[in-house]
Amino acid sequence: MSSTPAPRLTVIGTGYLGATHAICMAVLGFEVLGVDVDESKIARLASGEVPFFEPGLPELLTKALDSGRLRFTTSYEEAARFGDVHFICVGTPQQAGSEAADLRYVDAAVTSLAPHLDRRVLVVGRSTVPVGTAERLTGVLRDLAPAGSDVELAWSPEFLREGFAVDDTMHPDRLVFGVASDWAEERLRAAFRPVLEYGAPVVRTDLPTAELVKVAANSYLATKISYINAMAEVCEAVGADVKDLADALALDDRIGGRFLKPGLGFGGGCLPKDIRAFAHRAEEMGVGQAVSFLREVDGINRRRRARTVDLVCELLDHRPEGARIAAWGAAFKPNSDDIRDAPALDVAATLHGLGADVRVYDPAALDNARRAFPQLSYGESALDVARGADVVVLLTEWAEFREIDPEALARVVGHRRIVDGRHALNAAQWRSHGWEYRALGRS
Repeated sequence: MSSTPAPRLTVIGTGYLGATHAICMAVLGFEVLGVDVDESKIARLASGEVPFFEPGLPELLTKALDSGRLRFTTSYEEAARFGDVHFICVGTPQQAGSEAADLRYVDAAVTSLAPHLDRRVLVVGRSTVPVGTAERLTGVLRDLAPAGSDVELAWSPEFLREGFAVDDTMHPDRLVFGVASDWAEERLRAAFRPVLEYGAPVVRTDLPTAELVKVAANSYLATKISYINAMAEVCEAVGADVKDLADALALDDRIGGRFLKPGLGFGGGCLPKDIRAFAHRAEEMGVGQAVSFLREVDGINRRRRARTVDLVCELLDHRPEGARIAAWGAAFKPNSDDIRDAPALDVAATLHGLGADVRVYDPAALDNARRAFPQLSYGESALDVARGADVVVLLTEWAEFREIDPEALARVVGHRRIVDGRHALNAAQWRSHGWEYRALGRS
């Protein structure tokens, strides 16, 4: 197998997933062509600019471009001539007015590429899609491609964590190959050869199972997060401490501590829309009752945002009108500029709607936040937005927020009141400096 020439790769879609995959594969030694219909995005990438925040990726883009192994195009015809393995890496957002996944970009990628495929190649879906999509797209490829059934479809879902995408691409904890033939598996192994040489385990399975792996994983993680946040609701009712509860549960090796951190809950472009689309698809297939618990998982997560607003209002004696609020964080998680379904901005916008004077700071997501929430005010640093604040509320657990000295912050605020929406601060330390400290699930 080592004597087989490395396949040439195309990556269709140069958003977060696609750009990361294309850049990393080129750095690993493959000839890669990135494809997108967005000319401005292609121009930015070709000039060496990553159009989103991801640690380590700009340096790798420079390395990949300098090597000559990475190029970008808007031409599907060029992509078909170039590639031996075509990766579909476009987004599948939630449909407007529905919980279903919007597959228009996946469909457009396949129907644009297929008419130019005149030889035996492998098309690989990496996007998160409802089960049954691969079977449908197999028929589309067979009908539209001049090479007919010589064009095969596989599904290999991605498992990237924003902020760690480079390492997750080059050293994944697993690769899932949903294939219909030994040839497809051989092509996939060739397309991931350097990654496999690093020791990544492979699960070979069928197409429907491969489609289910990502949504099943995200649903489990969302359930674990919402479980400890449900316990936070119970703790508040009985005067218990959810952090101590979580620490005790984490010592049980059947449970573990990962994703068992109470707080404001999950957001971003994956977990919320994936669990909704999974529940929607299960109902379409007549097995909605099996995953009906995901509705409550989603509901618990949404309630955390409202409860955080309540904590701020309680510190203000339920008079938020005109109060100055310092909102630390806009991205849905640290080390990202992604504000999709961001709990931080939801809380900030709700407080603004209640009449508070809200000022927001985030180390990476300010530009995106300004575009999406122009009604909010923004500052240049954590201390800047905290100047004269009646309450500081930590909404995204960036390291620079966790490391702020309570006494230094006390010198600029109007009142020593802080709501720790992420359980990121040492409560005893802040209270010892005279701060009124509140957090979800803690007395």
